[in-house]
Amino acid sequence: MPVIVLLFLGFSAGLPFLLVFSTLNARLADVGVETATIGFFSWLGLTYSIKVIWAPVVDRLPLPLLDRWLGKRRSWMLLAQLGIASGLMLMARVDPVEAPTLMALCGLMVAFSSATQDVAIDAYRIEIAESRLQAAMAASYIFGYRVALLVAGAGALYIAEFWSWRMSYDVMAVLVGVGIATVLLIREPKVNHYAAARDLADKVEQETLKRAHLPPVLARVAGWFSAAVLGPFLDFFGRYRELSVFILILIATYRICDISMGVMANPFYLTYMGFSKTDVADITKVFGFAMTIAGSGLGGVLVMRYGVRKILLLGAILTAATNLLFIAISLHPPNLVTLGVVVSADNLSGGIANVALIAWLSSMTSASFTATQYALFSSLMTLPGKFIGGFSGVVVAGFGYAEFFLISALMGLPAIGLAWWMLRHGARLDALSPQLQREASEGSRA
Repeated sequence: MPVIVLLFLGFSAGLPFLLVFSTLNARLADVGVETATIGFFSWLGLTYSIKVIWAPVVDRLPLPLLDRWLGKRRSWMLLAQLGIASGLMLMARVDPVEAPTLMALCGLMVAFSSATQDVAIDAYRIEIAESRLQAAMAASYIFGYRVALLVAGAGALYIAEFWSWRMSYDVMAVLVGVGIATVLLIREPKVNHYAAARDLADKVEQETLKRAHLPPVLARVAGWFSAAVLGPFLDFFGRYRELSVFILILIATYRICDISMGVMANPFYLTYMGFSKTDVADITKVFGFAMTIAGSGLGGVLVMRYGVRKILLLGAILTAATNLLFIAISLHPPNLVTLGVVVSADNLSGGIANVALIAWLSSMTSASFTATQYALFSSLMTLPGKFIGGFSGVVVAGFGYAEFFLISALMGLPAIGLAWWMLRHGARLDALSPQLQREASEGSRA
């Protein structure tokens, strides 16, 4: 059952992403917005990369009324989904040429709400099932996510081609209802979110009362802040010690080449190569979707067969290597067959890499700080790529697409080296994994 639930939650998570990223870039390019400006719009995606800032609130703060009705994870998901739907309806009605700032603000509303939803869904996914199911759940999540990307990518382009961009974004707003219905039907995880967090809060509160002589209310606030904000980081760094630095650097570099290249993908297809919106939808979205699903399924099987770190290394190598294939496309006349081959390789490798990465990150989260720790990982995973991607339009304008693709591929080399280093230290990492320790403890009690 959890695997099926993650299919629909993956759809809910994936739907808004392209609508403030590549689909929005295609919309901006279609109506005549300058290439450099399109690149700066990609900074909306930074919202996903800084969600760790407010993740402690999602992790610890119960929402009035909704928390009693739905529980912590479901209530935050529902609130975020309402924000996504409202933001998309506003984006549908804004002219990006006449009011680019207003469009950016509406996009920011969608991105912020979507990132908040991601925090809650990631915590729900980790808490609802044990680690042996995480690879299967990651594959199911990615399948649903990719279906949503297909809808928000190819579907949005088709609607814009035959009707209008306003109609396209209105339809996407209605489809947010899939996630809302899912949240109302699923059950809340039965996990003790507060064990270590409450212990830390009580300890800080007592120390504050004794040494700082603060009023009890302020002491409780200090305890809550320590548990919500400092606790997840103290737990992670205390557990992994010197290995934590290498872990965080790998997370930060793993998707740089993939994300930075993706910013300019649609402008490359539409304005440089001259493909129509329908061609782009057919090849990169519909056909690419099938290859991503194949890669996700293959990644899930490979992780279960060979272990997560070996496939993490394989994914890093494939992701960097497939970026080089785009150089060949840029140096030759437009050809749909060649585009299909390159997109197939790119999406297949991306599916494998993402399943391995999600399963690996999930294994490192503590039950008491699930949302915040995973938000730390996923924020760090996208932040460098999003930031660098903001300058992608400038790089393309100054050097060209072939040089841009070469640079993006070379940026994958640090991740390859660090993934190999993690593979060498696999036994120690397994011994420190909070999920494996918890399951071993539960097994011994049984």
